[in-house]
Amino acid sequence: MADGEGLVSVDYEVHGKVQGVFFRKYTQGEAKRLGLVGWVQNTSHGTVQGQIQGPTARVRELQEWLKKIGSPQSRISRAEFNNEKKIQALEHKEFQILK
Repeated sequence: MADGEGLVSVDYEVHGKVQGVFFRKYTQGEAKRLGLVGWVQNTSHGTVQGQIQGPTARVRELQEWLKKIGSPQSRISRAEFNNEKKIQALEHKEFQILK
């Protein structure tokens, strides 16, 4: 990890057609590709939510991906990000899909 590039943690929720389209699997794959940790899960109200942690620039890349790309079959209407904070160390070991 580059010096001077801090770690951040951010929560997210993605709205649209994001369940039943392998959104969690693709999110996990993209997070792993970027070297990020955290989790993703479906919600009872048809959205996908989770948390991302890692170097700020990489987290920004995944945020853009969650807003604009998603899985091939998904249709994202909007992505919300909140509770962003700087962290000293990663709180997760990997990026998991939660049930």
